[in-house]
Amino acid sequence: MDALLFGISGLPHGDGTQKFTYATAIPYLRRLGLDAMELPFVRSVNVTEKNRDAILRSKAENDFYLSAHASYYINLNAASPDKQEASLDRIRQGARALAMVGGRSLVFHPGFYLGQPQEEVYAAIRDNLRKLPDMGIEYRLETTGKGTQFGTVAELLDLSRDVPTCKPCIDFSHIHARGNGALTRTTDFGKVLRAVADALGPEALTDMHIHISGIEYGPKGEKRHLGLRESDFNYKACLRALRDYAVKGCVICEDSLLEDDALLLQKTYRAL
Repeated sequence: MDALLFGISGLPHGDGTQKFTYATAIPYLRRLGLDAMELPFVRSVNVTEKNRDAILRSKAENDFYLSAHASYYINLNAASPDKQEASLDRIRQGARALAMVGGRSLVFHPGFYLGQPQEEVYAAIRDNLRKLPDMGIEYRLETTGKGTQFGTVAELLDLSRDVPTCKPCIDFSHIHARGNGALTRTTDFGKVLRAVADALGPEALTDMHIHISGIEYGPKGEKRHLGLRESDFNYKACLRALRDYAVKGCVICEDSLLEDDALLLQKTYRAL
C-alpha cells in the first residue's frame, strides 16, 4: 500500500436523518474524506448476492478500501472439535462474503487459553488456521485486550510467520488495555512496530491493518470502547509512531463516535 488510510468499523452515524447501507455509506464516508470501512460480520454475515453488486459499484466508484470483522463467536482452541469446526466455518463464511465485494482483510480473535499451557493453545490455533482456504483475502489475527484471550503481539507475529495466509491486526487500544495502561509514549508504540518489522520484515510496516479507539480497562484488561477524548489512550503518540516508522496500510477507528473520531485521527496524523 502507498498511503495510510483511515476509516471506521460499521455503518456511520451521519446526522441522524439517513439510514445507511454498506453501498450508501461508502460515498458518504468518501465525501467526509475517509478511505475505508470495516464491515461488521460479528453476529451475522450480511453481504449476500442481493446486495453484493451495489457494494461493488459503490466501492469502485469511490476507490474505497473494505475490510471486515468476522464473528465474535470464534475459538480455535475450543474443547470440542465440533466447536472448533464451527469457528472455522464462521471464518470461511466471512472470508467468502468479503471476497465477494473485493475486500481485503478479515479480522478476528483466534481463541482463548481456557487454562491450558500456552504452547498447546498455540499449536491448536496454528493447526486450525492452516485449514483455512486461500480465498484471495488476508486473515488478520487481532491482538486481544484481556489476559484470558490468546492474542499477544508475540503470539500473533509467530502465527503470521507459521501460517502463510495470516497477518496481524495490531489493535493498539487492546494492547494498552491488556497491559493495564502499557502504552503511553511514542517509544512504547514504536516498540510494537519494531517487533512487527523484526518478525515479518520491514515491508510488513507498509501493509498494516490497525485498530485504534478510546478504551476503558481494569486489572483484567479491556472493559469497553470509549471516545478518544474520553480515554487515557494516547492517540497522538500512537500516530507519531506510525509517522516515524513510515507505516502504510489502514487505520480503523472502532469506538462509538465512528466517523468523528476517525476524522480526528486523520486530521491529527496529517498535522504531524
